[in-house]
Amino acid sequence: MSAAAGRFDFLLNTIPVAHNMDPYIPLLALGKTMAVVGVAVTEVNTMALSFGRKIISGSLIGGIKETQEMLDFCAKHNIVSDVEMIDMQDINHAYERVMKSDVKYRFVIDMQSLKG
Repeated sequence: MSAAAGRFDFLLNTIPVAHNMDPYIPLLALGKTMAVVGVAVTEVNTMALSFGRKIISGSLIGGIKETQEMLDFCAKHNIVSDVEMIDMQDINHAYERVMKSDVKYRFVIDMQSLKG
């Protein structure tokens, strides 16, 4: 993290649980922004914001236009997510894994499995 300090113009924070944002603020360049998408209780040291003229913004979710722009950007720059594909029939097992914190990636349900 220290090697990347001050190198980012923008950080997109999508962490969906309570967390401390302090480790991420030094990554921002002078006067740059971290956008927090979603709702989660967070902690932040305002001194780090003030001295670096750094900005934290927030949004519940973008609209259709913004979502499409984000998807287009990701496609253009080959930004992908890691997911674990599951069949609909395995949804109860997947839920049990979530409750046990045994999930490395987001689950995506294969809708083709509904035909079987």
